Amino acid sequence: MKWSNVRVEPPTVATHLTVLLSSTARGARLARRLAGQQLAAWGVPYDSETSQAVALVTAELAANAITHGRTAGRDFRLTLLHLPEHGVVHVEMTDTRPGRLPRGPGVVESAATDAVSGRGLLLVAAYAERWGCEVRDAYTKTVWAEVRRPT
Repeated sequence: MKWSNVRVEPPTVATHLTVLLSSTARGARLARRLAGQQLAAWGVPYDSETSQAVALVTAELAANAITHGRTAGRDFRLTLLHLPEHGVVHVEMTDTRPGRLPRGPGVVESAATDAVSGRGLLLVAAYAERWGCEVRDAYTKTVWAEVRRPT
């Protein structure tokens, strides 16, 4: 074999990540860690505001997926899309309870001051440029958020 004929292509970095995770606290924790690692692979520093915002949004959406969207024996799906042409990172969390929809982005209510939960979507709304929910089939729903990247 002639080495002069061998061409080595530089590695390419995917602009999306999709992974199935168990509908457990461990799966939600892993979703957050994977988001940070994937952003670092896309060149977003791990300690940047963007990375921290995406990690927080991912953690909140994953927590909701395992708390409100869980069906026994079914996983949830994390999808991250790096959209540099739009200046955003798109986060999707797909769970198996399409009948349990969050209230829309304009209807987020704050929890009682002494409540220990109920503020997750308020945090998502604060850190995301926009967010929403889609039912794409009879078996799943996808809650998504877009976090703006500074230019």
